[in-house]
Amino acid sequence: MFALAAPSLFAQADPASEPAVLAVAKVLPAVVNINTERVVKRRVRDPFEDFAAQYFGNYRSRPREIRQTLQSLGSGFIVDPAGYIVTNEHVVQRAADLKIEVTMNDGKTYNARYITGDEKKDLAFIKIEAKANFPFINLDSISPNLLGQTVLVVGNALGYGSSISRGVLSGTKRDITIEDVDYKDLLQTDAAINPGNSGGPVVDLSGRLVGISSAKMAFTPQGVPTQGLGFAIPAETVRNSVAEFKKIAQTQPPPKPKLAEQESTGSQAGRLFGMQLQNLTPDLTDALGYAPGKGVLVSAVDPDGPADRAGIQRGLVIYRVGKYNVTSVKQLESLLARVGSGTSVDFTVGIVRANGQGQQVETVPLTAR
Repeated sequence: MFALAAPSLFAQADPASEPAVLAVAKVLPAVVNINTERVVKRRVRDPFEDFAAQYFGNYRSRPREIRQTLQSLGSGFIVDPAGYIVTNEHVVQRAADLKIEVTMNDGKTYNARYITGDEKKDLAFIKIEAKANFPFINLDSISPNLLGQTVLVVGNALGYGSSISRGVLSGTKRDITIEDVDYKDLLQTDAAINPGNSGGPVVDLSGRLVGISSAKMAFTPQGVPTQGLGFAIPAETVRNSVAEFKKIAQTQPPPKPKLAEQESTGSQAGRLFGMQLQNLTPDLTDALGYAPGKGVLVSAVDPDGPADRAGIQRGLVIYRVGKYNVTSVKQLESLLARVGSGTSVDFTVGIVRANGQGQQVETVPLTAR
């Protein structure tokens, strides 16, 4: 009797039929990774001024103006087949020369334009363009948000795309303050929310939106360490805000013709070697424990591509291309600009940790496809 019953029990345990697996498969095509880059100008005091004042009295030099590139890493999700995306405002803080790059789950990249946002609600609205409709998460049917229900956090945690964490809905209507920023009426969950998850969806086991990952509390205001305290903006707030954002979008002029088709033909690293790359921001570097200011993170590898066949894996860092050190995706792409099919390029790849332990770096020749 028991021997006959066993196959039936094992058949019911098929992971492909698990509700969480089905929910992730439903929403993942609409979830995006967001990279932003903006240049800010600021005036700085020349250290020589303090030195000169000691010997020459009231010495005053003209303040210097420097340009600083700030990068941000986060997630978002498409809420309309036309390519409208909602994310956190702090992920895409507006600036005159803000650059927003969106990477889909299938590896395609798009340049996005900022439409509008609400700093108090920490929500922003951006848009990408393509000829075909995009997969999207429907805001017409949202989760009932019941205490204790299972929730899934989906996003770009620590630069790893398509990352999933699971927990329960622990509380509602939470007001918190993190780094002097007040957040109101948030949902609370014990599902892991890490750097890079900001702006990504939190969904239930039906794939319905619960909320948007917004903040994680690592310490109380008194400095006491915490565990399992993640917070999300409720789906109802998101739905109402998106309705207002769409009204604003309708009043804006259409993009210029040269921006009408924004789908990227892919990066050189992706086309030639089958690698998706990510800038190592300070937050990401700290979270991974890597040496700061060095290299570019490999965030994805195409199956059976040149990088995959050479053993390069997601999570490794590219430190050199040929004889040149690299510290940004833009710099690496410029080095590959003239590389053609069949060309061999040496990539110095591995991990250099901030604590100096466990260094593993080697030079790998890859032939462009």
